[in-house]
Amino acid sequence: MAVKGSPTPSGPQGSRVEEHKLNIQVVRHGKLTWVNVERPTRDEIEWLRQNYPFHPLHLDDCLSKIQRPKIDEHEGYLFIVLHFPVFNKMAGVTVASEVDIFVGAEYFITVHAGDIKPLRRIFLECFNDPSARQELMGRSTGYLLYRVVDRLVDYCFPILNKIESNLEAVEDTIFEENVRQTVRDISVIRRDILNFRRIIKPQIPVIASLERRKTSFLQEDLEAYFGDISDHIAKIWDILEDFKEMVEGLAATNDSLTSYRLNEVMKTLTTISVIMLPLTLVSGIYGMNIELPLQEHSMAFLVVLAMMAAIALGMLTFFKKKRWI
Repeated sequence: MAVKGSPTPSGPQGSRVEEHKLNIQVVRHGKLTWVNVERPTRDEIEWLRQNYPFHPLHLDDCLSKIQRPKIDEHEGYLFIVLHFPVFNKMAGVTVASEVDIFVGAEYFITVHAGDIKPLRRIFLECFNDPSARQELMGRSTGYLLYRVVDRLVDYCFPILNKIESNLEAVEDTIFEENVRQTVRDISVIRRDILNFRRIIKPQIPVIASLERRKTSFLQEDLEAYFGDISDHIAKIWDILEDFKEMVEGLAATNDSLTSYRLNEVMKTLTTISVIMLPLTLVSGIYGMNIELPLQEHSMAFLVVLAMMAAIALGMLTFFKKKRWI
């Protein structure tokens, strides 16, 4: 297929579409063409509209930021929407990044925001390395779809490893006194796990449908390949379920420790208050302007202090005997 606005290559090679400086790159190998669109605007979508027979609604979906993962089959091509986790440094949280894929008999088109490193890396491999082009694009668009999706799914595991290391770090520090930092760490990890779950859960039926789907333009039998990706997605979901239970357990443990520390503080304050009560009573009585025992004694002040100390010591002994402190 001739690609409007791009140089005609001699042999398998990569090229960049220069028409109006569109952010589009093209790699060709044999009859297969991979078109990569990063940070699409209406100009890039209009270029796709002019060069490929895509349904207008599918092209509009490429500009939308709220599309759920799905797979649609239209005349001569598949349209696939997938989401993958990306850590947003500005917001400090894992967010979903959308990848839109058009798969035809002789073309493979990816439309994305450019923040998913494995997708950029695999395209650059094909763009720059002839041996990588032969390996990835030498069979069919269905096999290229498998390799791309497999790379993106595998990219989730390093993120899971990072979450696991964060959980282990919280486990090591949860019994320390820095309660505020521990609560913050648990909240951040829980937010990451919940966001990750929201990203992965809708992908499961989409990947499963790829395993079962048979189309006239994807002749190669790839059931076993997509079945392997389904297994990876299921494993990711199981790990997230384990992480969810772990973070809930850590949160419950931290709540229990916080309640225990609060009870200890309240017990200490209550003990002090109860001990001070009779001492305040004695000092109040001897502050009254009336005749009192020992009032004229030269050691009256020391006697009253000794009596107050004896009361405090007696109460402490009583509390110790009752195991209240």
